[in-house]
Amino acid sequence: MSFNDVAIRVSNLSKCYQIYEKPRDRLKQFVLPRLQRFIGKEPKPYYREFWALKDVSFEIKKGETVGIVGRNGSGKSTLLQLICGTLTPSGGSVQTNGRIAALLELGSGFNPEFTGRENVYLNAAVLGLSAEEIDTRFDDIAAFADIGDFIEQPVKTYSSGMMVRLAFAVAINIDPEILIVDEALSVGDELFQRKCFSRIEAIRASGATILFVSHSGAQIVELCDRALLMDAGEKLAVGLPKYIVGRYQKLLYAPAGKRDEIREQIRHADKLVTENTSLTDIPLFKEIDSVKHTKLQEEIFDPGFKSSSLIEYESHGPLIGQPEILMQDGRRVNGLIRGKKYRYRYLVEFRQPASKVRFGMSIKSTSGFSIAGALSAPSLDKAISYVDQGKTVEVEFSFYCNLNPGIFFMNAGVFGIVNGEEIVLHRKADIVTFRVLPIQENVETEMVSLGFESEVSLDV
Repeated sequence: MSFNDVAIRVSNLSKCYQIYEKPRDRLKQFVLPRLQRFIGKEPKPYYREFWALKDVSFEIKKGETVGIVGRNGSGKSTLLQLICGTLTPSGGSVQTNGRIAALLELGSGFNPEFTGRENVYLNAAVLGLSAEEIDTRFDDIAAFADIGDFIEQPVKTYSSGMMVRLAFAVAINIDPEILIVDEALSVGDELFQRKCFSRIEAIRASGATILFVSHSGAQIVELCDRALLMDAGEKLAVGLPKYIVGRYQKLLYAPAGKRDEIREQIRHADKLVTENTSLTDIPLFKEIDSVKHTKLQEEIFDPGFKSSSLIEYESHGPLIGQPEILMQDGRRVNGLIRGKKYRYRYLVEFRQPASKVRFGMSIKSTSGFSIAGALSAPSLDKAISYVDQGKTVEVEFSFYCNLNPGIFFMNAGVFGIVNGEEIVLHRKADIVTFRVLPIQENVETEMVSLGFESEVSLDV
């Protein structure tokens, strides 16, 4: 691929830190190896190496939105800092093609003695804007931050939320060609978060490249064209956000003793998570094309219509099985009709005893976006207090299918208390797939049906 089409190119990138056990070891490292070399001895290191990033390579095309997921300490933030140039790599290289705006540590560059206005000019200048450009954009920045007269007060009088709002407003209003965000999409209250998302969507629509880190799988699935999974400083997989997020969650909830095995499974994953795979390359989605225009008036069960994206998490005792969607009369279906009521049922076999047990389900779109979900109990106080080993429990959720025609997936989960904390005892993602059958002359346009009715009057 020509570099003119590439926004970010990372080649064999590595970052190593020297970790000293004691402060005096740093002084020893500065002095003694030189003396040892002088007298002809092999220098002795007084530190241990920590590789925060190891031989990472990938390319991001112009206009792409790419998310990075991974457990804490996996190297995500280090990678972003290397791309932005705030860290120097120990090996490899980074090439960028366009003006970068980075939202890494919001507000870290503010001078507490300066007013908000003065810090806007200071930060925008650091990001590459001239004084004239800042003048023309200042009103937009102030309006976006929405901190009122505090814009004229010293930043040291700001709350942490006000500082974050102002820092985000500066970075987001410089019209970047490359926007890099590190866990900054969860700042502020819900209204401000929505404003941030709206602005990021506008930047994306303008053709800018966006690279961001988030622990929210829903954000990755909703915003990204591709996703990258990092773990222990390595790139494990790159591909469709839905599948990368699924594998990240599988790794996240895995018992410590199984993580190495799961890492290897992900590293050698099938073609569903390769960089060049698209939705239409997956067998399930190829099958959809042949049926999406069928005009069916009643529920069906197609035994060949199965999920090709099942992800099973490591079990802490229980095992989920035999999932099915049933009509009210007990008939099994996977072709549903909008507006009717159905039952989603699965069995859970307890191979170990469990306490404070709750069961869950969720419905997701083909992109992995969570549409709806439910728990069997609203709190631990109302959970099942104890389930004995060898017990099999039948779980059933009733729901109204208020979805428009399309393909959807069911998830199933079991939760319980281990060492005083509620954890996922077992989970299966995309365990069942179903389609909502086509509707003739459907006037509703989005994923969820709210029963819209319209009136149009020409005599106004």
